[in-house]
Amino acid sequence: MQNRLVSTLIDEVPYWQKIPRWKDVTAEQFISHRWQSHYTINDKHRLSRFLLETLPDKLGASTNEQLKNIRTKEDFIEDAVAALKLAPMAIRLSPHILSRVDWNNPLDDPVRKQFLPLRSGIVPDHEKLTLDSLHEQADSPVPGLVHRYPGRALFLATSICPVYCRFCTRSYAVGPKTEANDKKPQRPSLARWESIFRHIEKTPSLQDIVVSGGDSFFLSPKDLITIGERLLAIPHIRRIRFASKGLAVAPGRFLDETDPWTDTLIALSKQGRKMGKQVCLHTHINHANEITWVTRKASNKLFEHGVIVRNQSVLLKGVNNSRKALSDLITTLADINIQPYYIYQCDMVSGIEDLRTPLAEIIDLDVELRGTLSGFMMPAFVVDLPGGGGKRLVSTYKKHDAATGVYVYTAPGLEGEKGEKEYFYHDPKPVEARALEELRQQQDRALEQGVSLQELNRSPLRTPPRPQTSMPDTWVPQADPFPEATQSACSSR
Repeated sequence: MQNRLVSTLIDEVPYWQKIPRWKDVTAEQFISHRWQSHYTINDKHRLSRFLLETLPDKLGASTNEQLKNIRTKEDFIEDAVAALKLAPMAIRLSPHILSRVDWNNPLDDPVRKQFLPLRSGIVPDHEKLTLDSLHEQADSPVPGLVHRYPGRALFLATSICPVYCRFCTRSYAVGPKTEANDKKPQRPSLARWESIFRHIEKTPSLQDIVVSGGDSFFLSPKDLITIGERLLAIPHIRRIRFASKGLAVAPGRFLDETDPWTDTLIALSKQGRKMGKQVCLHTHINHANEITWVTRKASNKLFEHGVIVRNQSVLLKGVNNSRKALSDLITTLADINIQPYYIYQCDMVSGIEDLRTPLAEIIDLDVELRGTLSGFMMPAFVVDLPGGGGKRLVSTYKKHDAATGVYVYTAPGLEGEKGEKEYFYHDPKPVEARALEELRQQQDRALEQGVSLQELNRSPLRTPPRPQTSMPDTWVPQADPFPEATQSACSSR
């Protein structure tokens, strides 16, 4: 790990130049937010071209038995494109993230696994899974606000992100619709936000607001000011957290002097501090390989200006579910002045059962790591309870049925009947060969007929066949599905 830190954190090596198409790209270009946005991959045609240029002809074998048949560049591309038709999340891959994948050994790469699915790796969903497993929509008094806890709420300002994680909790709403998942985008809108502001203003018990989505990285600086100053002006609001994966997936923006987003965040933080209030940034990094010297410089800039940055990670199978991987991540975060805040048990999300781990793993990792790190560096290991029970420490379950893999929790801190009921988290089930073969057959039919991944395990495939299309001989860059994503909401009333 230390050798990697030297090369990626200390030495300012142009790590992106190992990608053939970026071999001549300068640091100034790579750091540019405009450049990163322009070369972000957001459709199967761009992805296929990138993989054709980047992958070696022959791939190293995977430790995952399900991926054993992917041995060549062509195998990988075919499998990835097929997965995109089945996945509930669209792809959006920034150059920074693309440059952090080991494309010589992509099958087992911890960064690739988070953002780019492979059809051969998909396993059947758990039968207890629901699309909105945390019941956020049920806890929304007004559209775009999740008010579950008495003192804090989640402000969903937009449904767009700089990248799309496979395991997104809000796959029911975040990102553009896919062949597997129809969605209604929530673009920045002052009219929609106004009802949220009014609810917050008339609810004096609220003290803490998380501004997320989507991702606050895709709010324009003007919208960032609008939301930040409006919330700061509410007397009972004491803390504002802007949630963004930007520091993880496009850290150069924080160093781009031509882009005002970072200076706007810094100004809001200073304004809040003068008022005795806290404005901070919450980011999401899952593996130390995502962190480079650009990340370090970006986080140090925020640190120098007094902006508190905290990190929330998700425990993912084959990504960070080992003592070494988590220890490396936590230590690296602390070294660049990012507070390790939460390690989440992976939510029960459609299409990502291959990434979930048994709850016993995260409980054991909590025990193993505690005492090896300074107390202030030790994150809380939590599970966000299906059914809307909120976050609980993983070890605080009331009952456990080892035969069924069911853990039972309570949430007495919640109000009303939610504080009295039981909540159930279900471990992933062992993948049986017969069930996997049945799923592959269903996937074949789904790919031919164009039905959703959710329908594969629920009903016969009745959708009439769609005409088959192939990648054009001449590739033309596709328009961004949300070209107005970073425009101000002032024109979106």
